[in-house]
Amino acid sequence: MTDNPRTETARENDDTDLIEGMIPADEAVAGSGGGTLAQDVGSNADLTRAIDDPEARDRAAKQDDVDQGQARPADRGPGR
Repeated sequence: MTDNPRTETARENDDTDLIEGMIPADEAVAGSGGGTLAQDVGSNADLTRAIDDPEARDRAAKQDDVDQGQARPADRGPGR
C-alpha cells in the first residue's frame, strides 16, 4: 500500500530538529498548567459513586470551569 501524498510531504519537510532545538533540554519543564479541574471532577465523581450511585457517570460542566477560574458565569439566561 502506498502512503498518502500528504504523509510523504510531511516526511520531506520534517521540522522536528528545529522545534526541539528551540528550548535547551536543561530548561525544558513539563507543566500542568490549567489547574486541577480534572482532579476536582474526578473527586466529585468518586464521591457520587461512593454515596449515591455506583454506576453514576459524572462529567465536567461549565460550573466546574467557573469554580476553577477558567470561565466566567453566564450573564444571560433565566434569572439573570
